Amino acid sequence: MSGARTILTAAVLTGAAAAGGCWQGSPAADVGAPSSLAVELSEGMRRALLRHSPLPPPPPDPTNRHADDPAAAHLGRFLFFDERLSGNGRVSCATCHDARHEFTDGLTLAEGVGTGRRHTPSLWNVAHHRWLTWDGRADSLWMQALDPLEDPIEMGGNRADVARLVLEDDELRGAYESVFGALPGGLEEAASSPARPARRGEEDPPASVARWASLEPAQRAALDEVFVNLAKAIAAYQRTLLRGDAPFDRFVESLRSGDGDGLAALSPDAQRGMALFFGRANCVLCHSGPNFSDGEFHNNALPTLHGGEPVDAGRYDGAGVVKASPFNAAGRHSDAPDGEAAAAIRSLRRSSEAWGEFRTPSLRNLEGRAPFMHQGQLQDLAAVLEFYSDMAGTTVRGHHQEQFLQPLRLHEREKADLRAFLSALNGAPAAPELLEPPTSPRFAPSEGRLRPR
Repeated sequence: MSGARTILTAAVLTGAAAAGGCWQGSPAADVGAPSSLAVELSEGMRRALLRHSPLPPPPPDPTNRHADDPAAAHLGRFLFFDERLSGNGRVSCATCHDARHEFTDGLTLAEGVGTGRRHTPSLWNVAHHRWLTWDGRADSLWMQALDPLEDPIEMGGNRADVARLVLEDDELRGAYESVFGALPGGLEEAASSPARPARRGEEDPPASVARWASLEPAQRAALDEVFVNLAKAIAAYQRTLLRGDAPFDRFVESLRSGDGDGLAALSPDAQRGMALFFGRANCVLCHSGPNFSDGEFHNNALPTLHGGEPVDAGRYDGAGVVKASPFNAAGRHSDAPDGEAAAAIRSLRRSSEAWGEFRTPSLRNLEGRAPFMHQGQLQDLAAVLEFYSDMAGTTVRGHHQEQFLQPLRLHEREKADLRAFLSALNGAPAAPELLEPPTSPRFAPSEGRLRPR
């Protein structure tokens, strides 16, 4: 390598570290080590680092033919901030996914029309997730966008009122039809009063549920078409919420190119934290890949917010929801009902082993996202590292937890180094236009597609 060389070691990899293809590392020796390289890097660790950067473009979504349509993304950005989609006219997607709080809300539990039972996850780089929400109850961004609109606790709306909004707002209707074509016939009568299907576990359904049951199949289909298309527009906007080019990425690019100047992007303490992350701490076992998430579900036996035994079934319930939904990748609303995502749904099995499991969050762009975990039960990064250091307060129910987790017994210096490394995963600022609604739902071609800076 030119500019600065990677110091190779003959260290034997431990079994845990070998799973990540790396070694913990140690302070760089004085024998010719460049001052900007604070730890020794084995060849295995170097290969692992190269696999974790850069963050690539999000994978395509064939289930949404408008996923990368700039006009759809513009309409979706407008809808994302539009409080008229809610039942009380005061809640939007942005209420919980607040751009000022890194597309979360800074609260322990989400607050929409009511108080939710889980913490609001951030939307940065959300298009890289294979399953959506903490329990994976959606297999596409557009499917995920549908549920909050009608959830009585989140936005409390219904698909008939949403369709009527499109019908009656000339600008919104024009923007919709420019992307999706003419509104379906018979929509006026179908949308004349509130209507939505009954929700799973709903004990006292509102009048809108009875109204839905009274509609003709063609009327329901018309409402569903508009409902789904609006969600596909919101999904197109969410696919633009990308932040990469973190200090870690610049460090890795320097390793890749042999240009030693970029090694200084990571401070010595961040480099020590990186070596610990990929080595003894083995965080990479779950937080793997360029988005620092394996996309899978785990039960880490976290203490509950209420202090008692866990009651949230997590992935066990989520798998049942996504499997049964007419809006999944294999359903009639998918634009690729025979594609890979559809095959994954058809092969999905609901297992008791998944009880209490939750999706691994990405570790990119953690700044401003506290509190953490699915109930927001850990207030900051210091609390997260303390939990994994001593595993105090774990809630164990039989065999439903991760067997590989052991207390890391971190020293205070190691905790500080890990925090420094995690800070180095914060990406470059996003384009300001991503963070606020457009003045009109109509797309001007001169605007182009929004991209992170």
